[in-house]
Amino acid sequence: MHGSPSSAPLARFGELVATDLRDVTSDPAALDSTGFWAVSADFEGRLVCARFGQVRREPVPAPRPGAWHGPAPEDWTSSLDHAAYTEGVRRVRAHIATGEVYQANLCRVLSAPVSADADVDALTALLARGNPAPYAGTIRLPGHGVEIATASPELFLRRDGRVVESGPIKGTGRTEADLLEKDYAENVMIVDLVRNDLGRVCATGTVTVPDLCVVEKHPGLVHLVSTVRGELREDAGWPELFDATFPPGSVTGAPKSSALRIIDALETAPRGPYCGGIGWVDADRRTGELAVGIRTFWIDRDTEGDRLRFGTGAGITWGSDPEGEWRETELKASRLLAVASHGYDGHDGRADAR
Repeated sequence: MHGSPSSAPLARFGELVATDLRDVTSDPAALDSTGFWAVSADFEGRLVCARFGQVRREPVPAPRPGAWHGPAPEDWTSSLDHAAYTEGVRRVRAHIATGEVYQANLCRVLSAPVSADADVDALTALLARGNPAPYAGTIRLPGHGVEIATASPELFLRRDGRVVESGPIKGTGRTEADLLEKDYAENVMIVDLVRNDLGRVCATGTVTVPDLCVVEKHPGLVHLVSTVRGELREDAGWPELFDATFPPGSVTGAPKSSALRIIDALETAPRGPYCGGIGWVDADRRTGELAVGIRTFWIDRDTEGDRLRFGTGAGITWGSDPEGEWRETELKASRLLAVASHGYDGHDGRADAR
C-alpha cells in the first residue's frame, strides 16, 4: 500500500487541503515559527504537528461508491458496556457527593475491525454529507500513526494574532425542549473553567464571554454552546496556550485536575485523538483553528490489527441519571456509526445514515 493515493500524507479542514509533507514534530513551539501545520493532540498528551508545503482550497470531494468499506454495524464493541458505564456514572456522583469534583466527563471508546486499505479521507467525504459539521476534517499521516476523520461541532481554540477564542459545548438533546436545567448549569460551570484556563495566558482583564448558552442545531441533535474570548499576553504563544488549556475543559470536568484523576480511574481505554485537539495552524499569518476531537473516528494499526475507533461520552453532574447519560452517549454515536458502517452506494448522492 506504500505510495498509494490512500496512504499519501494529507490534511483537510473544510475546504482547506494541505499536501506535500515537509516536516513532523512534537514541539508546539514549531506552531509559532513558519508554514502551515496540521495538528493532532491526543487526550493523553501526544502531539503531532505536520508542516505541509502546498495548501489550496477545494470543495470536499463527493463520496465515491465503494471508496469506504466500513465495519458491519454488529461488529462495534464498547470499552465500557451498559452496566459498566452506568456504574461509572454512579461512581462519579459519589465523588461529587464527597466534594471532590463538581462535574466529570465519562467516555467510552467504540471499536471495530476495518480493512487494511481503509482511507480516512473517504470516510470524511461520507461524513460531510451524512453528518455535516463546522470543524470537519482529515489528518492522514500513516507513517506517523495518525489517521483521523472528524465531524467535530466544537471549537477548542481559534487564534487570530493575539486574540484567542474557545467555544465550549455542554448540554445535548434531540431537540431544544430536551435540554434540562442541569445542561445550562453544566455549561456555565465549564465556561468558568475555560475563562480560568484562558486567564492564565491572556492579558489581565481581556477575557470575556460574548455568548452564553446559545442553542445550536446539528444533525440529529442540539447543543448549548458558549464563547470565551481573550487577548494573549505578549510573551505567550502556542506552547503556553496548550499548557494552560489542554485537555479541553468541556471534555474533562471541573475542577479539571480532580476530573482527570477520576477519568483515569474509571475509563478502561485511552481516548487518543477523541477529546483532544484537531486542526490547523498557519504560523505565517499567526492564525489557527483547533476543534475538540469529538464526533471523531481514527484508525489504529497495531498488534490487534487494523481497527476503527470512535469515542462517545457525557458530562456527569450530581443531577445525572445513569440511564439518561447512557442514552446521551448512544444519541451522540448513533448517526455517525450508521454513516461509517453503511457507507455509500451511489444511489442518491448522500451517505446512507439509516
